Amino acid sequence: MYTIQTNQSGTRSMQISDDHLTTIRKYGLFNNLTDSNGFVDENVLEKLKLSVRSLIAAENGDIKDLLNLCIDVIYHDNMKAFGLQKLMALYTTWNAEHPEVEAPAENSEV
Repeated sequence: MYTIQTNQSGTRSMQISDDHLTTIRKYGLFNNLTDSNGFVDENVLEKLKLSVRSLIAAENGDIKDLLNLCIDVIYHDNMKAFGLQKLMALYTTWNAEHPEVEAPAENSEV
């Protein structure tokens, strides 16, 4: 479990689990989220929320992990642009420390 600060004064924080970070990776939620300047503001947070809504609407299978991420993190009352910036930094660090495990390729000999 990780803790991120969600406001500049440090009075608000949020708990982030490995499951949340895995879900972000699974759905590629941070891919192409920010503009070329890399600045995270309320518009970027709104863009993330709209992307997640689209995924939920389009998904037919089990999206329990995505719904949990929404409830616990993305739509949490404390989540603002500052918190998203900290979450993205945490994800970058976590992703480097936890490389995605590729499924072994099937051996197809002819």
